[in-house]
Amino acid sequence: MRDALVIVPTYDERKNLQPLVQEILTQSERLEVLVIDDASPDGTGEIAEALANDDERVHVIHRPGKLGLGTAYIDGFRFALEHNYQLVFEMDADFSHDPRHLPEFLELADDFDVVIGSRYTRGVTVVNWPMGRLLLSWLANAYARTVTGLPLNDLTSGFKCYRRKVLETIDLDRIHSTGYAFQIETVFRADRAGFRLVEIPIVFVDRNVGSSKMNRSIVWEAIWMVWRMRLWRIKHSLDRS
Repeated sequence: MRDALVIVPTYDERKNLQPLVQEILTQSERLEVLVIDDASPDGTGEIAEALANDDERVHVIHRPGKLGLGTAYIDGFRFALEHNYQLVFEMDADFSHDPRHLPEFLELADDFDVVIGSRYTRGVTVVNWPMGRLLLSWLANAYARTVTGLPLNDLTSGFKCYRRKVLETIDLDRIHSTGYAFQIETVFRADRAGFRLVEIPIVFVDRNVGSSKMNRSIVWEAIWMVWRMRLWRIKHSLDRS
């Protein structure tokens, strides 16, 4: 059995990837990294391949194009299950998620099934966001929390750790979301399956290099997907979802 895998989806992250991977690996000998690159035109995939050739704790999946955040994580989850990892992390490639939080996740994963890095547990711990974007994010989380009934402060967080049994239990083939709604849906399914969820405060720092992958279709998917989850909760079933 292997221990812990950090999944890092990438698209045009050549300036961030090498220092990020190095920082992750220094946090604990338990950690390995899986880079999932969507044919980045800036050469991120080649950098990932070089890192994997130099260090057996680094792995790479090359995909043929930009296929979406959710499908990248699904591919990563399948890789983790096939290779017998016990803990599986989600993490952004742009340093907005500080690798120094990873040991806290590892410690809490002894007692909880899903550990979520939250920007809104102790007030607001977000750096470098304009007020408009911060307000939009906070309101989006309040909206999702109200509609889905999930008792979490940061439903759209992309910094998470899952125990293996969570990914084995929730049906990966039935996950519908591809954008940021994916973060809400996976947590919703874990909660409905009875797993223990916990949030820990993190400091989220907006990217200094590269550009955001957010677009209008991702926003609309999240707005409507939470109502689908509300329907699942009312029907007390995910059988046909």
